[in-house]
Amino acid sequence: MCEPPVKIPGAIGPQGGVALIIFWVGLYIACDLIANVTAGKPVQVGAIVVPAAVFIYTLTFTLVDLINESLGKKGARQVIYTAFACNLLLAGYSQFAIWLPPAPFYQGQEAFAGVLGATPRIVVASLSAYLVSSLIDAEVFAWWRERVGRFKWARVLASNSISTLVDSVVFITMAFYGVLPVIPLIKGQYLVKMGVTVVSIPMIYLVRGGVRSEE
Repeated sequence: MCEPPVKIPGAIGPQGGVALIIFWVGLYIACDLIANVTAGKPVQVGAIVVPAAVFIYTLTFTLVDLINESLGKKGARQVIYTAFACNLLLAGYSQFAIWLPPAPFYQGQEAFAGVLGATPRIVVASLSAYLVSSLIDAEVFAWWRERVGRFKWARVLASNSISTLVDSVVFITMAFYGVLPVIPLIKGQYLVKMGVTVVSIPMIYLVRGGVRSEE
């Protein structure tokens, strides 16, 4: 006897909904990994200096809200944990690749290590900030959706305003406390992140809310 097809929460159609959810999850994990690779280059935005990764990394907070809208809080948490595991794999294998002896003709070992060889303190700060802030984002978004219900743009803004602040405080403090002035760095990162959040809010209207998995 054939089993009935699995119903995907928030799916738009039998095939299109599943494909769209897979796309958002893949894009979320890809953006998070790209952010970790590009975080080592500081860039100037007006009077503010931020990592080059800040733009695409901030996008992940809206993407996880979009996933939350489709799969519910439980599904969003599962995606967050999966992305965290992917980041651990990236960090570990990057160190392994740096450790491997280069071929005699390869001249880019120092540059390769400079891009992928982040210090353990930076790696721990980045992973800790990501996990804590992303889980907070999922909780705040779900809380607003259940208690208020209306105004998708408002729940994105509310969840991101809290989670990006937590992310900035945790990362900057863990990575640079005692080395650089942390308050100006936190303020600068938070302003840029909120700017990206405002621009990315229309993305949440690309999905239709539906029946969600149990929270």
